[in-house]
Amino acid sequence: MRLHRLPKFLQRLLPHTEWRGPVPAGSKPLYLTFDDGPIPVQTPFVLEELARYQARATFFCVGENLERHAEVAQQTLAAGHRLGNHTYHHVSGWSLPPAGYVAEVQQCQQALEALSGTSDSRPLLRPPYGRITRAQAATLHANYRLIMWDVLTYDYDAAYPASTCLRAALAHTRPGSIVVFHDSHKAQRNLRAVLPQYLATCAAQGYSFEVL
Repeated sequence: MRLHRLPKFLQRLLPHTEWRGPVPAGSKPLYLTFDDGPIPVQTPFVLEELARYQARATFFCVGENLERHAEVAQQTLAAGHRLGNHTYHHVSGWSLPPAGYVAEVQQCQQALEALSGTSDSRPLLRPPYGRITRAQAATLHANYRLIMWDVLTYDYDAAYPASTCLRAALAHTRPGSIVVFHDSHKAQRNLRAVLPQYLATCAAQGYSFEVL
């Protein structure tokens, strides 16, 4: 079974995390996020699609991809998007003690700051797979905003038909949703089929696309 939105009681198990974005009165913001890049081909495709709607988004970057494909990351920043931390090696917090996980996050953050030339006062962190322990979250919360999601599209699932992926993503979308796509090779088929239609439908419904 695919849970596009985790139940509230599961979200409460991690009190230091954010699952939705702000919704100012009279607005319909969406917070599109893209995980696992930056990489050639897939990330530029996303940037082209976002530009069609003057959409801004947040890209949670794997540190080693940042260093391999710095030019793609610079292109993302130049287009007005925000970069966030997705650990250096895309590791599960469940497989590491707090100190080891914090080291992964810090290594990625160093790569982000070297790329941008600035230090973010409260950088964004998304745990790969959403897997982070309460102890890790409590430690990192002092210096990072821990961003989870309101809508997980499952675009990375090769067994998930694109039409079903799109339909489910739209059905769960609401103002303030933090929506997860992936700019990765694994997600290529669904990403290319679903993202253009998702953007077009949400724009037609009056949503705006904002950075976190």
